[in-house]
Amino acid sequence: MIAPVLPVYTRPDLVFERGEGAWLITEDGKRYLDFTAGVAVNALGHAHPKLVEALTEQAKKVWHVSNLFRHAGGERLAQRLVDATFADTVFFTNSGAEAMECAIKMARRYQFASGKPEKFRMITFEGAFHGRTLATISAGSNEKYIEGFEPRLPGFDRVPFGDIAAVKKAITPETGAIIVEPIQGEGGVRVPSRAFLRGLRELCDEHAMLLIFDEVQTGVGRVGKFFAYEWAGVTPDIMAIAKGIGGGFPVGACLATEAAAKGMTTGSHGSTFGGNPLAMSVANAVLDVVLEPGFLDRVAKTGLLFKQRLAEIRDRHPALIAEVRGEGLLLGIRVLVPNSDFVAACRAENLLVVAAGENVVRLVPPLIVGDAEVGEAMQRLSAACSKIEAALIAQARRGAAE
Repeated sequence: MIAPVLPVYTRPDLVFERGEGAWLITEDGKRYLDFTAGVAVNALGHAHPKLVEALTEQAKKVWHVSNLFRHAGGERLAQRLVDATFADTVFFTNSGAEAMECAIKMARRYQFASGKPEKFRMITFEGAFHGRTLATISAGSNEKYIEGFEPRLPGFDRVPFGDIAAVKKAITPETGAIIVEPIQGEGGVRVPSRAFLRGLRELCDEHAMLLIFDEVQTGVGRVGKFFAYEWAGVTPDIMAIAKGIGGGFPVGACLATEAAAKGMTTGSHGSTFGGNPLAMSVANAVLDVVLEPGFLDRVAKTGLLFKQRLAEIRDRHPALIAEVRGEGLLLGIRVLVPNSDFVAACRAENLLVVAAGENVVRLVPPLIVGDAEVGEAMQRLSAACSKIEAALIAQARRGAAE
């Protein structure tokens, strides 16, 4: 019997019953090494004891009070994010798409409050992914996500990623902001130069525009820094985060400087569930772990080892793997067979990975993995490569025989 779930995803026939750290276990007891991590969401793996304890304790107290009232957990989390970043203020959401909606509205409202409502347009980039709402698919560049939902919302001008000259050319008197992922995840784990990101900052300062970073996938330790803007040496005006901040619980946030947020006055934005006590308890527990001394250094070290091991796999299988990309534990391999086939081959070895643009396979394990899990993943990845190559050789022989 087919479950009455809207068929917008193509799912393999796997049902996971529980998880332990970097592992997922099916109903029949099969163990899978999870280097998908809920698409970079499960930052601390599955069933992390600190997160389980935090959620359980909060569930015994209060689940929801709405944003009509103050909540100590949310105020604490906001202060911790401000203390650890460039930001002065935080708005909590339930997802990355909601956080990006807030960022887009905030940038437009900033220009409105500055007496320049005509500066509503925003420069975005080819390969970008910012969510699935009408605004965020309009800001993104994947045509299959916008198909059937036209017309696009106006105000977004896309240019090639990494091309500062194209950005300069796209700026008009109506341009009020630039939206960029410091590393494109969905777009293929594409890492721009630091000079490019610095150039965006300089252009925003020069033209009275706001710089918006989408750190939904790169944030909360994923690249070996708390946020990727630190790696890039560039400070945004507004930043959208989600995924890792909740460790698997739905949490997002829009962070901003006081100046960038000046237009967001009482009644200008809202969320029924954003910042609810359950979410805030889990997110605070995530920060308890991620901000521990040495944690991010270990992520960076593991990421470097992982990247080196992937380079070794590439050297052993040059007919399958063309390139290794990424920073920290946001890594990708550009493959020379359909990436969906490569993902399936890895899954056959009980290794979970996820596809991305430009025929890339993403490897985004929980941040808690160490040398042992990386080594295990490499063995399974190598086995998948060997089986793909064997299948290709057999196919070629059959073709020659015919």
